[in-house]
Amino acid sequence: MTDQPIKKAWDLVEEAKASIDNLTPAELAAEQSSDDVVVVDIRDFRELYGKGKIPGAVHAPRGMLEFWIDPESEYYRDVFSPDRRYLLYCAAGGRSALAAKTMKDMGYPNIGHLEEGFGGWEAAGMETESVQEKSKWVPKS
Repeated sequence: MTDQPIKKAWDLVEEAKASIDNLTPAELAAEQSSDDVVVVDIRDFRELYGKGKIPGAVHAPRGMLEFWIDPESEYYRDVFSPDRRYLLYCAAGGRSALAAKTMKDMGYPNIGHLEEGFGGWEAAGMETESVQEKSKWVPKS
């Protein structure tokens, strides 16, 4: 047993934000047209299915991200390469800050995240894209 207090999740988020770029919806939109930028949605599939996504974003579920970005992993996805810029988002900005920090720690130097998350993107009136019609998965009711 340890006498050390449990660190709060939101404290970890704030620590992560100190070492990554924190973007507003307008800043992410301005960057996303660059060929070197990949926007990554790390939300759970059910969140994408229910709410949609940022147009052009690739989906990399938070639970698999480390394996998908590691070239030595059997799960590696070739959309990930350390020489590109990655802008991550989740629903409200917590998970994406932690995921962006993890990517940076794993050797991806050009990382940012949507600080207000998909909720902030929607609140700013930015365009969204449905994934329901193209999805091969359908959540159970």
